[in-house]
Amino acid sequence: MIKIYHNPRCRKSREGLAILEKSGEDFEVVKYLDDVPTKEDLKMLIEYLGIPPIDLVRKTEAIWKEKFKGKTLTDDEVITAMVENPKLIERPIVVNGKKAVVGRPPERITKLL
Repeated sequence: MIKIYHNPRCRKSREGLAILEKSGEDFEVVKYLDDVPTKEDLKMLIEYLGIPPIDLVRKTEAIWKEKFKGKTLTDDEVITAMVENPKLIERPIVVNGKKAVVGRPPERITKLL
């Protein structure tokens, strides 16, 4: 089943959700700010995305700038930062099987359908 990690307040995330709705595919919506992914969930997503954890971080968020910018963090510390501050997680993330994409731009989602 397709899954989208979604933030309803984010325009790109809403655009990604609209792409899934138009696709006619069954999918599950995870509002990740309310249902925060565990460290294990994030490790799995990062593996499916094929990226280092730091590439999943929204580095323009105030939380990142205030607490983490300029620091050298291990992958585990980056993942912990995202679990403790889910606003830092890039969005939307769409997963289909063992493949995933960050929907920026949202059209990237169509590669998984």
